[in-house]
Amino acid sequence: MTGRPSTGNMPRSRKPEGEAGHLMVLTIGYVVIALLLATVVAAVSAVYIEHKKLLSMADGASLAAADSFALGHVDGGAETPSAVLSSERVRGVTESYLSQNGAHSRFDQLAIGRDTGSPDNTTAEVVLSAVAHPPVVSFLLPDGVLIEARSTARSRLTR
Repeated sequence: MTGRPSTGNMPRSRKPEGEAGHLMVLTIGYVVIALLLATVVAAVSAVYIEHKKLLSMADGASLAAADSFALGHVDGGAETPSAVLSSERVRGVTESYLSQNGAHSRFDQLAIGRDTGSPDNTTAEVVLSAVAHPPVVSFLLPDGVLIEARSTARSRLTR
């Protein structure tokens, strides 16, 4: 005898009959959960990026509107001139800015909000809204997700 155990007579370990295939079901379940999680992360990321693009457009529009001031005296007749804005001018400059930058072709259902204007005649406030369409889950949200961006800017006259 060589000292090696004989494998011919040793019993094999067998899985119980009721557990056959459970590991495959568990693996498929984990893969499905991972794919769903990746889909949700991709959809949320797409909406977030679309919101950041809309916010960038609102920032540009509010800066352009703030730079469209007229000289005036805001603080009750003081001798120093001040930058004065009107709500109509802010709205008009915002519309012009969006059309010059092709924003209506970049965003779906782009609209200028009712709050766009100058509440205190010194600050340009721009509110934009659009619809974002997340990838993969668009069949669940056929109308998309409404996003809104708000930006304010103010011009100061300095020496």
